Amino acid sequence: MSMPISSLKDIIKWDDKGLCPAIVQDYHTKEVLTLAYVNEESFLKSLETKETWFWSRSRAELWHKGATSGNTQQIVGFRYDCDADAILFEVICAGPACHTGETSCFHNIVMAHEGQQGVADGASAQNVSGVQGADARFAVLAELEQLIEERFKTRPEGAYTTYLFEKGLDKILKKVGEETAESIIAAKNNDNAELRYEVSDLIYHLLVLLRQQGLELDEIMQELQLRHERPRKD
Repeated sequence: MSMPISSLKDIIKWDDKGLCPAIVQDYHTKEVLTLAYVNEESFLKSLETKETWFWSRSRAELWHKGATSGNTQQIVGFRYDCDADAILFEVICAGPACHTGETSCFHNIVMAHEGQQGVADGASAQNVSGVQGADARFAVLAELEQLIEERFKTRPEGAYTTYLFEKGLDKILKKVGEETAESIIAAKNNDNAELRYEVSDLIYHLLVLLRQQGLELDEIMQELQLRHERPRKD
């Protein structure tokens, strides 16, 4: 940070109630997670502790995100807008941002870009604007991996992913096998619509398997990269 933390509060334009809107954005997926408010005290606490602190307008008190739920937000980036009357925290989350258990508070989709679909457990379509090129193509994998991680940690009642984790490895492996077989059948039938559906199910269950085994998707991507870089023998 190029200036003392204590000096930053003098740059921000506080409203007549001494507050400033704070946008919280996932550092990895770039998804907007929530909009909250900070006063000078919570603003300085956020920057000093590198975890989000807000001012609760309804309770009229400081609010440390995740203090009771464990769903803390580690601040890894901070910026303010051109008028200095709004701030942005880039965070790495330890759990869902919304009190409902959703990844983002903005989960009520009214309009989404063409081709955008929900994923397992009825998860909301995610906004991947700002993610360009190849990254945009695979952003949904990062979002799905994050959702599965949250389900693994919080085990919300009634969620299909919770059911799989509660049943354990054998059940997950059975589903991977079933979805693999169904993908093969769809391909043999030359039915691309069905193949798209079955492969999507297969990828989801493979991600559940990876989380069950404690193997991150990044390790798979690294292995693929290593294979790509190896000299060809043919």
